[in-house]
Amino acid sequence: MSKKKQIPVTILTGFLGSGKTTLLNRILKEQHGHRIAVIENEFGEAGIDNEILLQDSSEQIVEMNNGCICCTVRGDLIRILGELEKKHRKLAFERVIIETTGLADPAPVAQTFFVDESISEAYLLDSIITVVDAVHAAQQLDAHHEAQAQVGFADRILLSKTDLVAESETQALIERLRRINPRAPVKRVHFGETEISELLDVRGFNLNSILEIEPDFLSDVSHEHEDNISSFAWRDERPLDMEKLESFLDGLIRFYGQDLLRYKGVLNVGGEATRMVFQGVHMMMGGSPGKRWLPGEKRSSTMVFIGRNLPRELLEKGLPLCTVEAVVPAEPGLIQ
Repeated sequence: MSKKKQIPVTILTGFLGSGKTTLLNRILKEQHGHRIAVIENEFGEAGIDNEILLQDSSEQIVEMNNGCICCTVRGDLIRILGELEKKHRKLAFERVIIETTGLADPAPVAQTFFVDESISEAYLLDSIITVVDAVHAAQQLDAHHEAQAQVGFADRILLSKTDLVAESETQALIERLRRINPRAPVKRVHFGETEISELLDVRGFNLNSILEIEPDFLSDVSHEHEDNISSFAWRDERPLDMEKLESFLDGLIRFYGQDLLRYKGVLNVGGEATRMVFQGVHMMMGGSPGKRWLPGEKRSSTMVFIGRNLPRELLEKGLPLCTVEAVVPAEPGLIQ
């Protein structure tokens, strides 16, 4: 083992829509004095979380938007970590946070820090922080191995959106999480509000504990994806009509909400000086103003949908009709 000081790494994971980006945004905003390099992974054709994340921070944000991060462990992740290590002195960052896509099993990500010698010498895997969505966790844990793996590998579990469910449901979920992973403390958080000391320098990753969960951790790098989960990205430079878009999305969610794991976007709304950021999980959707458009800046909208058996044709035909100039067909609705 090299005697040089290793760079601590935190893996931030959690299923789609659990609140990882909200938590990461809070970390970047907080005046904690740390300089952090962020490796941010997107599932799908278009990465937009850099628009959602704080833009005027001093942190370095590196985006990997070529699919599941576990598919790139032997390639992009090692390459990016290697490049960051070479620039360590110049960039003067102190630690790294890796935000995985919500569909990633954290095991292959963590493996990187043990099976690649150059990475294990340069970096120390400090902890795996898992954000769990109290509203949808029960369904996600039932349906997806990745959601269970994210809880099983956690050193800290942050439970979000507990204000949206009954206390009895929250307690039942906490008991289930503790059955899956009895060693990880569970803490409720509201919009990512938690002490930075509980997230960084945890020294919580214990290889022996992980080997108890998954004996083949260091040797098994195979994995399978659910073939019916896919992503759809839509981009358009024309300004959007929010009334048309809200009507379309309301119908989409009403008919396909249970299969929409995650959807989010950064929108160019006609007549607005700021971007509109919207995010949703299943039947729940919300929006908020984003950054102001700069004078002369090219305005455009990017929307990403991740789900099971996505109605791609409907999205391809319906979203362009939500632009300001578009003429909506007279027949009632696109969704039949």
